[in-house]
Amino acid sequence: MTEVLFVLTVIYVAYVLYVVNTNKKAIVKSITPVPAAEPEKQAVSVEQLPIEPVPKKKPAKTLNTEIPKSVKSTTTKQPTATKKGLKDPKTGDIATTYSNYIFTKRWIKEALVSEGLLEKVYKNHELTAEVEASIKVAIAKLETMAQYQV
Repeated sequence: MTEVLFVLTVIYVAYVLYVVNTNKKAIVKSITPVPAAEPEKQAVSVEQLPIEPVPKKKPAKTLNTEIPKSVKSTTTKQPTATKKGLKDPKTGDIATTYSNYIFTKRWIKEALVSEGLLEKVYKNHELTAEVEASIKVAIAKLETMAQYQV
């Protein structure tokens, strides 16, 4: 009995899909516009066309892109870009993102403690506004130390 019910359900689903699919095709056919008949093109002779003089174009003004020599001497010296980051003196690892203490690398946290800038390595639940302020000051001091500069 269940097999018969299953077969009838499959046939019904197939029928519904068939009807929906054919209705979509009919709807699409009714929506698409029928191309209109193209009007016949009339032959035009060259003599019938109006002749208009082409206006002369004025040359575009060019900008003086040449830099004066007095300015060139000052602009040729490009300032050296200082890289912001901390360098681990032991391994040579360079950390460029350490603004958030939670995601700061472990060696930076240990360097803060070993240099005496912080009391200990803080855990995430120990962070308060006062502790974070002291951490930011300590990181700024660590950036100025020569051995940690990039």
